[in-house]
Amino acid sequence: MLERHASRATRRAREFEAFVAGAAGRLLHAATLLTAESPDDNPRARRLLTRSLAHTYACWDRLHGEDPYDHTRRQLAIRFARGAWHHHGVLGRSRPHPASPLAPLTPQERLILVLRLHEGVAEEQTAALLGLSPERVRAISHRATSALLHRSRGPGARGVAREGDAMSPADGRPAGGRPAGGRPA
Repeated sequence: MLERHASRATRRAREFEAFVAGAAGRLLHAATLLTAESPDDNPRARRLLTRSLAHTYACWDRLHGEDPYDHTRRQLAIRFARGAWHHHGVLGRSRPHPASPLAPLTPQERLILVLRLHEGVAEEQTAALLGLSPERVRAISHRATSALLHRSRGPGARGVAREGDAMSPADGRPAGGRPAGGRPA
């Protein structure tokens, strides 16, 4: 019995290591886009990914056919959203890297664009993950894309929100510390 348990633990560790070897680069890139850090200096993105991978490893035996990449990406998004909306004061102390193309966007806009455009997550899935309506996801995505496309016009082209200004999923007003989906912390 003990030998069988040890064999299962070894197999689990090897499967997880193989998953991390294949997926960590793309997941780290997504986390770096979310945190708007430089790819060369991204400690927040690395912490975010490490916590998401730790959760995936803890759930590894319970995934039952679920794609571990999808599970980790979902954890990455949830953890980023909680940190961005619940502890938005932290974002005020840690500004995004100015060279990041997503730096002018709010955390919510970055999250939606990364999920939709970088990761290819469907609008409906993004909406369900964040507790928003598909129409709201579409509107935020359009606004963020427009902001990025027209930012070269200067600061008057669009009132780009500051990094610490988390937006409420329901109505676009400052969230006041609410996490994704507008649920109280």
